[in-house]
Amino acid sequence: MNKYTRYVIIIWTLFIGGLYTLFLWTVLIRFNYLGAFGDMPDLVKLENPKNELASEVYSSDGVLLGKYFRENRSPVSYSEISPNVINALVTTEDIRFRDHAGIDLKGMFAIFYYMAKGDQRGSSTITQQLAKNLFKTRGVQKKGVLGYLPGFNIVIAKVKEWELAISLEKMYTKNEILALYLNTVDFGSNSFGIKVAAKTFFQTSQDSLSIPQAAMLVGLLKAPTSYSPILNPENCLNRRNTVLELLFENKFITQIQLNTLKRQPIGLNYEVENHADGSATYFRTMLSKYLQEWCKENNKDLYGDGLKIYTTIDSRMQNHAEAAVAEHMKVLQRRFNKHWEGEKPWRYQNKTEIPNFIEDAAKKTERYKALEAKYGKGNDSIMVEFKKPVKMTVFSWDGDIDTLMSPYDSIAYYKHFLHTGFMTMDPYSGHIKTWVGGINYKHFQYDHVQQSKRQPGSSFKPFVYATAISQGISPCTLVPDLPITFEYDEDGKHIIWTPRNADWVYSGDSLNLRQGMARSINTIAARVTKMVGTEKVIEMAHKLGIESELRPVPSVCLGSSDVNVFEMVGAYSTFLNKGVWTEPIFVERIEDNSGNIIYEAVPKRKDAVSEEVAAVMVHMLKGGTEERGGTSQALFQYDLFRGNEMGGKTGTSSNYSDGWFMGVSTRLVGGVWVGGEDRSIHFRTSATGEGSKTALPIFGLFMEKVYADTTLDIKMGRFKMPSKLSININCPRRPEREVVDSLAIMEEEDQLPDEEIVE
Repeated sequence: MNKYTRYVIIIWTLFIGGLYTLFLWTVLIRFNYLGAFGDMPDLVKLENPKNELASEVYSSDGVLLGKYFRENRSPVSYSEISPNVINALVTTEDIRFRDHAGIDLKGMFAIFYYMAKGDQRGSSTITQQLAKNLFKTRGVQKKGVLGYLPGFNIVIAKVKEWELAISLEKMYTKNEILALYLNTVDFGSNSFGIKVAAKTFFQTSQDSLSIPQAAMLVGLLKAPTSYSPILNPENCLNRRNTVLELLFENKFITQIQLNTLKRQPIGLNYEVENHADGSATYFRTMLSKYLQEWCKENNKDLYGDGLKIYTTIDSRMQNHAEAAVAEHMKVLQRRFNKHWEGEKPWRYQNKTEIPNFIEDAAKKTERYKALEAKYGKGNDSIMVEFKKPVKMTVFSWDGDIDTLMSPYDSIAYYKHFLHTGFMTMDPYSGHIKTWVGGINYKHFQYDHVQQSKRQPGSSFKPFVYATAISQGISPCTLVPDLPITFEYDEDGKHIIWTPRNADWVYSGDSLNLRQGMARSINTIAARVTKMVGTEKVIEMAHKLGIESELRPVPSVCLGSSDVNVFEMVGAYSTFLNKGVWTEPIFVERIEDNSGNIIYEAVPKRKDAVSEEVAAVMVHMLKGGTEERGGTSQALFQYDLFRGNEMGGKTGTSSNYSDGWFMGVSTRLVGGVWVGGEDRSIHFRTSATGEGSKTALPIFGLFMEKVYADTTLDIKMGRFKMPSKLSININCPRRPEREVVDSLAIMEEEDQLPDEEIVE
């Protein structure tokens, strides 16, 4: 055997041995021999690769309201991706993509040539990169025993990626692989997948990306931080131009196009999407809590399963609601600031300033607790540090303000703001149409629709009158406006309570129930309560949908027990819905990421009052706008009554701490609350602090915008009443007499401050 033959034998032996070793190595890895190499994805995972997908929230009119995600990713098909992106990707990452079967042998050997030139070019094909991204082949959870040895982990991962790439090529078309890849990759700035990246960096859709935009996004894939247009704009521009040059080299663009496009700036329209973006932010926060519970019960992942949540919210109405809140609350805040100019608004009921109010509030903050942990309880250094100015951004109705302010002063600043909760609902379907939980979600995240509970004042009175009518008492029944005293025991104390009217005057006249409710006369509501019984009033409120605990005391008739806007709207809707309480719902259906319906809402319904009683209560609520002196007549300042009927009830709690308005129309029921963060922060006069001044305008402005919106199927009209009523609602008109001896009446009054309700 000559020397040449011996060399040939050695080379073939090494080659065949190498192939055998590679084959054996591949088999050992494929079957995870002795657990040394880590698991390989099974066939099911290859056919249905799991990816983190953002769950999307849609309005009833098909508008994307927001997303829930860990990785913000929304998948698209190949046909929905701009060819500019496909060309840029292939020419940059894998020019022979359509010619190989997952592994590019020519590219693998060429890597040594590029390394010698100093060109740090990767050898992985797009399919291999997809395998790595989909199945996290280099993650700790995929390692076996050998994977922890230096160098072995890379070799093992590479072999896994080769095998997975070949399998992916067998299961998917080239176009499907490209789409999977572009839906998988991380572009930085919390944007995963081409759809989200196009919106994040250019505020456009993935099918509309231009050549330079596509080149920039594909250029980011090499290193999203190093080539970020925000963090490293020069690097980003150079990298984009490199991609453009590759497009020219591979004949996707001409020399003239290259020269022109390279001179163009990046042209960013950058906005990172987060959970607090978009419309209905308070609603979506509440919704996330509900959905997390639902997902837990149904083994779903809200932040990764790509669910489609279709809500009852109408995006157009929601925009009108948010605009109405902003329009009115800006004016009201200015009025409030003027009202307390030069004074502190936190007051006891006797109108004296509450001492140490801000200090006490400061002690409840996380910042104060951190300083307390650092310096020790009671240390003077805590408050010294707390009063040092720091850079911060604070809310104002004219836009956020960047300023220097101490945390102490910022608490005082924010305590001056008035807040609101506003919700509307279709009374027939139970669908919630709008939800505004506050004045600005970024700065005030406490929800005042469902989370907050406050005294409803006179907006609770319709439950009193519904109780009377359900017991056969006619709305034409006359009740005198004279003092009435209640005696009862509570918590071992004997209590005597005589409610007063808002103006401290008792007319002495007799008014029918509709007039009494329309004018919000406290004595008449109290007398009716005595006629029907406090327990029966509470029972009626619960039947109508009030779930909050109601104290079994006479003052409940004037709204002394805390409730929330959510349940009040549901309760009032019962009157419009022929006496049937319908559960307020906010989710119509949920679909999985394949479009299968996995949840469909069926609202709970129950008979609360008869259809006749409900119709009479609608007639009673109209009294607020129709009767002389009705407290809802401020609605007439809005364009709402051209052949249209509306009703409502105002409410104001003690010291004007809470302003309410509950409004009803033929198609919508709405509830508004307005007040300070603390009950001690409020207006001081009825001219400024009553619900008709603080809350009613929001509903009026909203309905005005809704009726003017021709894209909405909400028309003006009249309430439908039964053709026959056994209950007489045509009460005779009679002259009202003036009271003579109001002084003697006032002497009988014996109010308790904690039971006082303004109207």
